[in-house]
Amino acid sequence: MSKIAIVTDSNSGITQDEGRQLGISVIPMPFYINEKMYLEGVTLTQEEFYERLKNDEPISTSQPSPAETCGLWNSLLKEYDEIVQIPMSSGLSTTCFTAMGLAQEYNGKVHVVDNQRISVTQRQSVMDALTLRDAGKSGAEIKKILEEEKFLSSIYITLETLKYLKKGGRITPAAAAIGTVLNLKPVLQIQGEKLDSFAKVRGKKQARRTMIKAMQADFEKRFSQYVEKGEMCLEIAYSGNPEEAMDWKEEVAQAFPGMEIQMDPLSLSVACHIGHGSLAVACAKKVTVK
Repeated sequence: MSKIAIVTDSNSGITQDEGRQLGISVIPMPFYINEKMYLEGVTLTQEEFYERLKNDEPISTSQPSPAETCGLWNSLLKEYDEIVQIPMSSGLSTTCFTAMGLAQEYNGKVHVVDNQRISVTQRQSVMDALTLRDAGKSGAEIKKILEEEKFLSSIYITLETLKYLKKGGRITPAAAAIGTVLNLKPVLQIQGEKLDSFAKVRGKKQARRTMIKAMQADFEKRFSQYVEKGEMCLEIAYSGNPEEAMDWKEEVAQAFPGMEIQMDPLSLSVACHIGHGSLAVACAKKVTVK
């Protein structure tokens, strides 16, 4: 049986310490703040990121350098036979495609999974990869299973401010101004490849109710067969507002009694585009080993 290394990036919400505990490698995502590079979870903490964001410092996202990625792979292949890498969704970043191109030079030893997930749903993919590896699946088999189930996940996000959607060009300045005056809160969704609009409501309380109803509908329709089998995982994410997130977690728990809820800070790569104070609810099917 091959010895398989599992690799992901910090977009999964898995910290460097958690990665060491799980026995996986977590590539830190790079950010440029005032043209200086920082690495998520290494030289840039969540708290520092939101402080710099609050101060309106210029922040841009980037991707790990090919040299860094290949250096990690070369090091791991001295100890492991294969590598399964789970980057963030290819619909949200070119990181996945870059890794796929690099993997072609490794003669089938590196398997890059494009399973269209981010943040807490990406974390679930990592946990699934560990389950499959421990069940004796090969790297190619792990990649195949994760990609076959890539759309069996769902994320809904609401924002505290429209400022960052305006900065990113997703809404016009006029729409942002009107939305702010009317206290409109967008509810966004990630159903695989990209971030899309789902609804616009008045106030955050209504946004929270909208997200819960949307997730309940997913459980009752899209994922009903997996819910019945106990195969759906429920998750919470947030951006720099842990106290509000704990209250949100209680609200979600009341709507889904008896379900265990995983809660993590939102990936900074997503937070960079939506700002401080967001809340999200997500779900993902966990793999079953036959």
